[in-house]
Amino acid sequence: MHRRRVIRVPASSANLGPGFDAFAAALGFHLELEVEETGTFAVETELDVPRDRSNLLVRAFEWLHPADGLTFRVRSTIPMSGGMGSSAAAVVAGLLAADHLYELDADVLALASEIEGHPDNVAAALHGGFVICADGAAVRFDPPPALEAIIVVPGDPVRTEEARAALPEAVPMADAVFNVAHGALLVLGLVQGDLELVGRGLADRLHQPRRAHLYPRSMELVAAARSLGAVGASISGAGPTVLVWTHVEQTGAVFGALREWSAGWATVQRAAFEPAGADVREL
Repeated sequence: MHRRRVIRVPASSANLGPGFDAFAAALGFHLELEVEETGTFAVETELDVPRDRSNLLVRAFEWLHPADGLTFRVRSTIPMSGGMGSSAAAVVAGLLAADHLYELDADVLALASEIEGHPDNVAAALHGGFVICADGAAVRFDPPPALEAIIVVPGDPVRTEEARAALPEAVPMADAVFNVAHGALLVLGLVQGDLELVGRGLADRLHQPRRAHLYPRSMELVAAARSLGAVGASISGAGPTVLVWTHVEQTGAVFGALREWSAGWATVQRAAFEPAGADVREL
């Protein structure tokens, strides 16, 4: 009898303002992978991704086991560029598929962090909710019920390598202190469900200002988000997507304002904060 698994992995947004390479949240867009022992290697998908062994999902799978004789069927609603964790979702899906098919009991978070180069996106994809990454592990907590999000995805992408290269080797002590304080405000606001604290806590001096020249319109939107009725906004991962944080009762009005603001250069979608992480089903 041939084996078959379906893996579903959420999108993710990393950094969340002050939490560079440490904070992330899962979002309600998903990658779904079906892996089946068919006797033939194949990647079947309508996505614009490689259909051979250079496919990121297959490469992640083969960190644990050869993909010979397996067919990978991939669907996804995660935006493919812009900092929404599409690569992290692919890596997590590939690793989980191999781990479950062959009962390897692998440390998926450690392997996914090594492949991605940082743990924040993969931790949120694995565990769902909000995560804080430190010391090679992730601490998870639930999103507050009154919090929703909207993503604004510019048409012009920014290469992750270019965004990384824009950051200095060292930062002023005052900027580091600012981010420690605002990261603490953000976490406290999320845990207490205090969206005023969440809005204050989204401020950042480490990475967003230093990358502003790469996505000036996104940074203008981050600065204007509160005047449009939002709780606040942050650049999603390496950008240029903007994660706009909203109170559930204000999401509709903010969504309309954002569509007007971004007409002609970006698309706008509602995005729930996703409490559930990756899951695997045996068929």
